[in-house]
Amino acid sequence: MITVSNLTLRRGGSTVLDQIDLQIPDKGIVAIIGPNGAGKSTLLHSLAGLQKPDSGTVEIGGGDIHNMKEQDRAKVLSFLTQSQGAVPRLSVRDLISFGRWPHHRGRPTAEDRAIIDDAIDRFDLNALESREVESLSGGQKQRAYIAMAYAQSTPWMFLDEPLAALDPKYTRDIMDRLRGLKDRSILIVLHDLSVAANHADWVIGLKGGSVHCAGAWDEVITSETLSDLYEVRLRLTEVENQKTVIWG
Repeated sequence: MITVSNLTLRRGGSTVLDQIDLQIPDKGIVAIIGPNGAGKSTLLHSLAGLQKPDSGTVEIGGGDIHNMKEQDRAKVLSFLTQSQGAVPRLSVRDLISFGRWPHHRGRPTAEDRAIIDDAIDRFDLNALESREVESLSGGQKQRAYIAMAYAQSTPWMFLDEPLAALDPKYTRDIMDRLRGLKDRSILIVLHDLSVAANHADWVIGLKGGSVHCAGAWDEVITSETLSDLYEVRLRLTEVENQKTVIWG
């Protein structure tokens, strides 16, 4: 479980996160949703210890994430940012291997290699492992980066908008694979409310830097709550056994 107490963060005279109090359950997928500028990515960075708050604490496994050494934090959570820099001439296998660095510190063992093999297999990258990352399609590249985060073998995986610019095929493929990671807790920033409705176990709704709603997916992904959160009329419906959020 992640326990967030009175988390407040200010930037340039503005309050970006305002007295956030949360208890985020582990095991499963937790989606962070909300309108643009709500503070979703900032919250994820703060929970990961990458942005120090002005006040408040974030405890994961009983320890304050902001007081942990970087190497210790890297064994608690893996973090995938919105955009990754260019990695010229780096193969998919080499990219995924970086996920093991916090464990072997430059001295990979047979166990490290086995975990890398498992990540390649789990994210269906066997045919691509020798390819240069920059030669992949957007969906293939995102699978490779998520596989790197998976190979870090942390109880928590933090993913900041991993589905941005992906087509429906890769969106569904990645979410199905994440749902299959039963031994991980996944905190993910999402814009697609239908994806949240179909895949999230728990949902946090942010608005204006504050928690507007939080709870099991069916407590948050409702027509009334979403309409209030986004200030536009939204409706939860079902099409061919798939939950769908539409306007109107």
